[in-house]
Amino acid sequence: MQEHSFIPALQRQVSEFWAQTKVFAQEHDADEVLTYMRLMLQEAVRLGRPLTRESLARHGAEVPLFDGVSEWFTHINAFGEALGLSLDHYVISSGLHEMIAGCPIYPAFKQVYASRYLYDEAGHANWPAVAINYTTKTQFLFRINKGIDSTWDNRSINEWVSPEQRPLPFQRMIFIGDGETDVPAMKMVRYQGGYAVAVFDPEKFAQNQSTIHKLISADRCNYVAPADYRKASQLDVTICGILQRIAERRGASL
Repeated sequence: MQEHSFIPALQRQVSEFWAQTKVFAQEHDADEVLTYMRLMLQEAVRLGRPLTRESLARHGAEVPLFDGVSEWFTHINAFGEALGLSLDHYVISSGLHEMIAGCPIYPAFKQVYASRYLYDEAGHANWPAVAINYTTKTQFLFRINKGIDSTWDNRSINEWVSPEQRPLPFQRMIFIGDGETDVPAMKMVRYQGGYAVAVFDPEKFAQNQSTIHKLISADRCNYVAPADYRKASQLDVTICGILQRIAERRGASL
């Protein structure tokens, strides 16, 4: 999401920015998420444009959405309601919470778990508060599973709760992932009896074929579909079918 307006505003090439992130991470044996967050801070200071929640939200508003996303939540919630299901939507992202908060679909989510900054008294970002990477995404799935809305509560996340008492069983989760940082989470949800759906940019299918092959061959996901959220698209039909299966299994267990 940084590529659409934030990095260009830094007067940097997108490929150059991410290459610098990777080089720094390798040289210092550092986490790439923390590294990109550091570089964003560093470049903003260089240009005399301190990062604020408001400025990041404005960049988030510039992020383009896939076809049908804006209308999808109303449609899929109504479909679930017709099946007797109440749907909650979450984001678990290595991207920035502040930018996601600027997106027009932000109100559709019950909770957003994403990387974010700490801010000084002037409202300027000065340190990472949360950095979510490959494996920490699985931690937040367990927080959702146990009904923990916060990031800081480590006691509750480590406390034993029987599967039957957890607010959102994994068997009723559908995880939609579109990047490499989603792979461990997709595998974990699938292993726990839930559903993992890998989506890809329809305009970049040729570049994504090898990744799709690996996801399927390694049994990391249940389904693969283009990131087209319009009604009756392949993705929409797939999600509706999963919801119907969840509703049927819930009925069979009553």
